[in-house]
Amino acid sequence: MCGSCPHQRGALRAARRPAADPDGPGLTVERLSRFEDGAELSALVWRAGPGWRMVSSAVLGGGLGERLWVLNAQVHHGYRRVDPAEHLRELAAAAGLTGDGVGLMTAADVEAHTRADDGGVEAVVTAGIEVRGWAAVPAAPATAPAPAAAPATGPRAFVPGTINVVAAVPVPLSDAALVNAVATAVEAKVQALVEAGLDCSGTPTDAICVASRVPRPGEEPHSFAGPRSLWGARLARAVHGAVLDAVT
Repeated sequence: MCGSCPHQRGALRAARRPAADPDGPGLTVERLSRFEDGAELSALVWRAGPGWRMVSSAVLGGGLGERLWVLNAQVHHGYRRVDPAEHLRELAAAAGLTGDGVGLMTAADVEAHTRADDGGVEAVVTAGIEVRGWAAVPAAPATAPAPAAAPATGPRAFVPGTINVVAAVPVPLSDAALVNAVATAVEAKVQALVEAGLDCSGTPTDAICVASRVPRPGEEPHSFAGPRSLWGARLARAVHGAVLDAVT
């Protein structure tokens, strides 16, 4: 079968492909579409290229390290595959993505993504809030039967209602500052949800990816990314704006 055929199961075709500009705006996404199980689904791709370090909670490419791309793929409501990381690898290959990258999934409509920027920091958000709640909830009584545990990468790992946040900071951040940036972004997300009148801190399946530049020779990375640091404050405002737009 032809790998470029748009009706082939899982084959991705680009809506547009902007030219790479390593010195220009960092977070430029393109929309891809594919036919899967009789339906057309979309994905967002950021072809970041070399020069970025990312920290992410994603099922594919999570952790901290240099990454070349980010893929945020829409899946069916009631996703049933039990190998999401492999599924994302297949989608990445179909999109022509090579090397190490980050892969996220959501049942939300990624075409309805929102974006915001503040002082050079950019954020792109996809959001579904059908399944939402507070992070800390009372534990079930000891006498209550324990619910069956779902595998971490099983079909229940991706239910409708995921908020995926991808953000890019155009300066180098230290490892600690990148972790700090995740905390800052999550705080900004929760602030936006509360301001939107939603009784939640997020959904059980939210994911995040924060990118910063690789330091040039002799360049010192920034050590802080909390909400009152220069770059953390910009990150917070960008994430807050994009999440607020996505849920209102």
